[in-house]
Parts: sequence; structure tokens; C-alpha cells
Amino acid sequence: MKTAVKIDYICKSMYSQARGLMFSPKKTLLFIFKEEQTIKLHNFFVFYQISLIFLNKSQKVIEIKSDFKPFCLYSSKNKAKYLIETPFKHNLKVGDFMILPKE
Repeated sequence: MKTAVKIDYICKSMYSQARGLMFSPKKTLLFIFKEEQTIKLHNFFVFYQISLIFLNKSQKVIEIKSDFKPFCLYSSKNKAKYLIETPFKHNLKVGDFMILPKE
């Protein structure tokens, strides 16, 4: 099943990826990496809980972390090319395919 999620901002640069949702109002971000990799994240200065949705190069959901709390660290268990950070509820599950905006 292919699913679309409203993306508010695409993070491709090192700066935008490092900043992420820090000091930001609630919105959904899409991170695009050059290749599949283990993704290490922090949730410093993000004052609300978010979900992390990791996708492979085929845009298939390979991992979900639903309760990433403020001021915590997380490292993906699988290598991913895309990451969606969202504070909003979603119905995604591992194995779903996403329709992402064009790079």
C-alpha cells in the first residue's frame, strides 16, 4: 500500500538536518540522505514528543520509533535513506511504501 504524508519542509543540507525541529513549532520534516546509513539523532530543544519513520531507498518503511521524547538520543536499527520526523498521528507501519515529494 502506498501512503502519502504531508511534508512541511525537506532537509537536505547538513545544517537543516542538524537543526531539525529544534526550537520549532510542530511540523513534519523529511530528511534526505545521500545513501542508506545508520541515522543517529538527538531530540534536544524539541519540546514535544515525535515519531521517527525510517525508509529505505525504495521508500519502504523499515523502522518506526513512535515515542521519541524530548532531550533523548536514538540510533536507527536499520540503514535508511529517508527519515520523516513528525509530531502528528499517523497510521504507518513497517512494510508500507511512501509517496515522497520529488527531491
